[in-house]
Amino acid sequence: MSNVVVLDNGGGLIKAGHGGDRDPEVTIPNCLYRPLSSKKFLHPSPSNSEDLTSAALRRPIDRGYLINTDLQRDIWAHLFSSLLHVAPSSSSLLLTEPLFTLPSIQRATDELVFEDFNFKSLFVADSPSLVHLYEASRRPDGLVSKAQCSLVVDCGFSFTHAAPVFQNFTVNYAVKRIDLGGKALTNYLKELVSYRAINVMDETFIIDDVKEKLCFVSLDVSRDLQIARKRGKDNQLRCTYVLPDGVTYTKGFVKDPDAAQRYLTLDDGSLPQPSETEKDMVQIDDTEERKDRKRIDLTKNEFDLTNERFLVPEMIFQPADLGMNEAGLAECIVRAVNSCHPYLHSVLYESIILTGGSTLFPRFAERLQMELRPLVPDDYQVKITTQEDPILGVWRGGSLLASSPDFEAMCVTKAEYEELGSARCRRRFFH
Repeated sequence: MSNVVVLDNGGGLIKAGHGGDRDPEVTIPNCLYRPLSSKKFLHPSPSNSEDLTSAALRRPIDRGYLINTDLQRDIWAHLFSSLLHVAPSSSSLLLTEPLFTLPSIQRATDELVFEDFNFKSLFVADSPSLVHLYEASRRPDGLVSKAQCSLVVDCGFSFTHAAPVFQNFTVNYAVKRIDLGGKALTNYLKELVSYRAINVMDETFIIDDVKEKLCFVSLDVSRDLQIARKRGKDNQLRCTYVLPDGVTYTKGFVKDPDAAQRYLTLDDGSLPQPSETEKDMVQIDDTEERKDRKRIDLTKNEFDLTNERFLVPEMIFQPADLGMNEAGLAECIVRAVNSCHPYLHSVLYESIILTGGSTLFPRFAERLQMELRPLVPDDYQVKITTQEDPILGVWRGGSLLASSPDFEAMCVTKAEYEELGSARCRRRFFH
């Protein structure tokens, strides 16, 4: 077994394992939680068997950056001793860090690694370069490998980056960021459901599950909004999510999984216009629906979703619709490419790699292709590749790097850190 610990320390999930392995040994939420039945904060277990209904959360990472080193120390100590069973003093650490991390946070991270855990040596990498490395090694004859150049779009928990990578180094001056990630999408879905159906503002894990199982990216928003207004069986977007009751089941679930997949049968044709009789019927239905709303049953343990299913992922493509003064993902990619040398433009557009949990929404790549094509010059091809596992892609790149023969020579040792300090050591990683 390798004595290199690979740690992808994300804002949402920690992926940890040994260098050279294909998959991480442990994937757990990067937080402590306190369920209603407990008075103290607990560590999440990898088996994911706990009842997390209304659990209070404490996260060490906020908006992508480490803000609570004491909490992170507690989580890492549990991870290394109880889950990975490694001795830090005889191991090296490959750690991922967000782009543009402040020097004060880098210093705190180095103290954590060398002074609190006594790791033998440390290598710090950023996500885009590891994703590029992994994709280049998977397809030795592909464009990414031959040109040594790609554009990594990382839609993570805290924010979304469009980062050009050239010869395994992230081109920092061309990186563009949208302050939108999985956490913001979950919070938006919480607000929509709480306003329309049942108060779920404290149910972070449950609404995460709703988002992952039911949300999708719309290829025609105006058409889908029309469908979402229909009643009964005509509404192919309506589906029901059942909340846990704490007795029969402790996990929420989709009531009818087949109904949740009905949106896939929608063709791209335009909707037929309703006749006058149908319009009258809709008006009658609307008045009945208003009466139903007045006598809504607050004790019910389920809620319906219609347009929320595609309006939540829509934030990534149209943040301005929600009052955010930011560009959408397609424009963000074009700006990142235009910040690079013109010789690289055609290669970057042909080697876009999607990674991060928020790219797992169905039809994400198709929608991005639709949005990008009008913005890109006609003589450039646009080719988008989604990683086989967007959540583990960064960790696999780190595992590959940790198993290379010259990895130890690239690391900063504990002796160098003690002699030179954090700032001097960081220069080795081009940070």
